[in-house]
Amino acid sequence: MQAAITAFLLAFPALFSIVNPPGGAFIFNEVTAHLPRPERAHLAGKVGLYSAFVMLGALWGGAYVLNFFGISLAALRLAGGVVVAKHAWDLLSAPERQEARKQEQAGSGGPAGEDLAFFPLTLPFTTGPGTISVAVALGAGRPSSPEALVAFFLGVTAAALAMALTIWAMYRSADRVAGLMGNTARRTMARLSAFLLLCIGTQIMVNGVQDIVVAMKWGL
Repeated sequence: MQAAITAFLLAFPALFSIVNPPGGAFIFNEVTAHLPRPERAHLAGKVGLYSAFVMLGALWGGAYVLNFFGISLAALRLAGGVVVAKHAWDLLSAPERQEARKQEQAGSGGPAGEDLAFFPLTLPFTTGPGTISVAVALGAGRPSSPEALVAFFLGVTAAALAMALTIWAMYRSADRVAGLMGNTARRTMARLSAFLLLCIGTQIMVNGVQDIVVAMKWGL
């Protein structure tokens, strides 16, 4: 039990810092502004569920999948950082286009929540390549002994499920918080969240480049 608690305390803060549910909630609110509230609540549950699958898959089998295809963690970080940064830049640099798109979607009924649930809300905005790389790194650090391995995966699984519940709770209440803040504050926080997401994507790319440089140095 102590080993499982230790694994949970290791995994949950790491996942929380990279997922950033409060910041993601503002992005969720902006992307789903054209949807009615019941559908937004349903969509929040879908994103939480899909996020749990992504995190658990990366924790349990991510390292094996990367090894099978010959993909390094550095390549995952570099490519993932590009994807995250691109989507964050779109949100940050073109708010007018985002607003026009939302108005057009509202007039035509907009895309269904199911169409938004996995892409882009789960990937890359919520549990994107940065989260996957962190989860893969956590899973790769698993202990070798069978008893410790079971406790480790119990702890990290509990952390992933707790993170998914946090995502669901934050996203479900995002519109209420945004309504209390008002349009100006809501847009400011959305822009700030997009900027932080851009910084996260850039940092993921920097980490990938550093890993590649270190690997080339040792290879030489």
